[in-house]
Amino acid sequence: MSHGKEVLDGLRDETAALRAMIPDVYDGFAQTHKAALRDGVLDVKTKELIAFAISVSKQCDGCIASHARGAARAGASPEEAAEAIGVALLMNGGPATVYGPRAFAAFSEFHGQFARLRTTSPS
Repeated sequence: MSHGKEVLDGLRDETAALRAMIPDVYDGFAQTHKAALRDGVLDVKTKELIAFAISVSKQCDGCIASHARGAARAGASPEEAAEAIGVALLMNGGPATVYGPRAFAAFSEFHGQFARLRTTSPS
């Protein structure tokens, strides 16, 4: 099982249905998401790695997949992702030993995808 794209794809229909029922709530969350993850004193990559580590602690497969994709898209390396998971292990203990490997698998999936895009895109 993929812990990245398949998780996000599996949530798509249910999310769309709920979003149709409560669009204002989802729009508010989208605005918060955009504001929290824009470049500031901390860059997007750092913020995505923080969200990625929190996702492991929260044991949220959808969050893990989303922020694994975000961190990979922002240029995080596998080593940076692994260290972020290490901090989640410190703060969350045993459950993070289950969700950490899932998170690293999701990150690796997206990292490969975005690495290919960076090597094939004209500079």
